[in-house]
Amino acid sequence: MSQVTHLTEQEITDGLAQVLKSPQNSGVLKAIVIRPGHEERRSLQECRLSPEGGTEGDEWARGCWLQLPDGSPDPDVQICIMNSRMIDLVAGDKARWELAGDNLFVDLDLSRENLQAGQLLSIGDCVIEITEQAHNGCSKFSQRFGAPALKVVNSPAGKQLRLRGVYAKVIKAGVVRVEDLITKLDHRSA
Repeated sequence: MSQVTHLTEQEITDGLAQVLKSPQNSGVLKAIVIRPGHEERRSLQECRLSPEGGTEGDEWARGCWLQLPDGSPDPDVQICIMNSRMIDLVAGDKARWELAGDNLFVDLDLSRENLQAGQLLSIGDCVIEITEQAHNGCSKFSQRFGAPALKVVNSPAGKQLRLRGVYAKVIKAGVVRVEDLITKLDHRSA
């Protein structure tokens, strides 16, 4: 395995211009990844999303880090979503995207200004809702993509832009496929 070179903080900051060009109202699902078990990743071309299983096949339903008082997985962290332009920037190679541990990689502006908690999105046959739960970078993110990447995503500006991503819960179950449109819905059309 070849040695991975991580970007410097300046290189990441310079690359944000491309990330900030992500569409605001209608984007595209660029990749789907499930985590069938601890440290396992599997890229898929399509997957079913459901309120009961989240991204079906993902370990969320079997052992989520955030649980409700009854021990069941918290639906507010069902689906992990990251901006495809941001992961492309820090990963350097699409084969490394899955290391982030997110389920859906989308070309869509995930910033707090564009997607507030409660915002509904249609994707494939599904409707998902952005939740308030913060999605922050951790030591694993730093190991995989570098300390500068962690610093940028966890900075105040990085958190406002949600460079590390967002969490969502499934409102309407269905199948999603790579290259499906992901579109903001107004509350009347849900």
